[in-house]
Amino acid sequence: MSVILESSFNIEDIIKTPQSLDRRAEPKPTELLIKLRKLQQAKKNLEDEVKETMLIKCARKGEDDALTAEALQLEGTLNEKEELNRSLQLKCEDLQLEAQRQLEQNHQKEEVVKQYCFQIQETKLKHRKIRIKFENQLQQLMEQHKNLSTIFTPQRLPAEIQSAEYTTEQLLKAEQQKLEQLTKLLDGLNHTQNAEMHVDACEKAP
Repeated sequence: MSVILESSFNIEDIIKTPQSLDRRAEPKPTELLIKLRKLQQAKKNLEDEVKETMLIKCARKGEDDALTAEALQLEGTLNEKEELNRSLQLKCEDLQLEAQRQLEQNHQKEEVVKQYCFQIQETKLKHRKIRIKFENQLQQLMEQHKNLSTIFTPQRLPAEIQSAEYTTEQLLKAEQQKLEQLTKLLDGLNHTQNAEMHVDACEKAP
């Protein structure tokens, strides 16, 4: 904003001579004294106006400097906020990628667990069938042993008993092998789950 100061005195009005006076006549001392006083007053007014103008100029310069400093500060704050925003954006992208990766890992783990559960159920079913078959065969052998005295002669009885014992032993071995397979499968599942839990704990650790 520009400030326009108008002087109260017009110097031209002070120094010009009245139209009614003769151009060749000398001015009177009183008139010269009056003009001198008016000039001195005009000079003083001009000096005051110059001082006031300088004060206003200094004040405006101070305001301009303050506005410039504030603009620089705001620009610095804006740059910091933009940098912080970029940093937060990158962090959000990293977190989204990590969340997606964990979801995929969890999905894979669920598929592995489902597969192990299916194998366990299948093994249990096979074991149940083997047990039922073994129980039926054992029941048949027991029924046969009850009638050994009527069906077999004393000479063949030891051989039949040995054959029955061998068959029973083979069935027991088969059942024991199935039990060992089931135990190994369960141990492998527990080991895999413990390893995955350990890996998850290491990934989450700072």
